Amino acid sequence: MLRIASSVCAALAALALSGPVAAQQSAPAATNQTQQIKRTPLQRFDVPGTTYETVIGIAEIAPNVGIGRHTHPGPESGYLLEGGFELLIEGEQPRQLKAGDSYVVPPNTLHDAKSGAAGARVIATYVVEKGKPLASPAK
Repeated sequence: MLRIASSVCAALAALALSGPVAAQQSAPAATNQTQQIKRTPLQRFDVPGTTYETVIGIAEIAPNVGIGRHTHPGPESGYLLEGGFELLIEGEQPRQLKAGDSYVVPPNTLHDAKSGAAGARVIATYVVEKGKPLASPAK
């Protein structure tokens, strides 16, 4: 995701393929998540004058897929390109997101996302401390 934002976050967290989006893969996922979420790393770059980096990627989530509860060590923001999902951010009401909606998940906040019947395609941005995983499964 997110609750949609969470879903998108989770989905993008699944982008942890091995680049910017590789953090996404370290997030908990549904069975056969690799077939249910396609991750495309787009860009990774340092935040000048800091120990942080920005990671940008696209996640394509199959219909009716739960991303899995997880956190990120920094903020996650996203924009829903196609489809929709429910973003579940701990301490907030679930949110239904659709194409054209954006979201933000605060650092270290437990969240999840569940795609709708049409699936979802989202672009996500993470700002994380270098050397830390983009996402961690819920404990």
